[in-house]
Amino acid sequence: MDDCIFCKIIKGEIPSKRFYEDELMIVIADIAPKANKHYLAIPKKHYKLFSEMSEGDAIDLAKCIRKIGEIAPSLGLENGFRLVVNQGDDAQQTVFHLHMHLLGGQVLPEQNFKDR
Repeated sequence: MDDCIFCKIIKGEIPSKRFYEDELMIVIADIAPKANKHYLAIPKKHYKLFSEMSEGDAIDLAKCIRKIGEIAPSLGLENGFRLVVNQGDDAQQTVFHLHMHLLGGQVLPEQNFKDR
């Protein structure tokens, strides 16, 4: 997408510090962190929503999620992290390129959807 900020970051048109990169995704710091450690894992292929993914995209996203688990300690997330994906307007998705927020580096506040 020509006007997508994440596509521009992926192409190198907008500079960013990359904490990780492979053929499927990049991991960068969030510019408005909500935790001591707040990263964005951004698939290189552009799509906005899970519902727009092909079967192949879903397989690639699963590989990205698995890789996040592997690299978490190198990101300072060895004690755990929260993975958040905002989908659509009601979830306040502001960049319309699917991405995952990795939050950690501290004990995170409880959420109303706490594990039971």
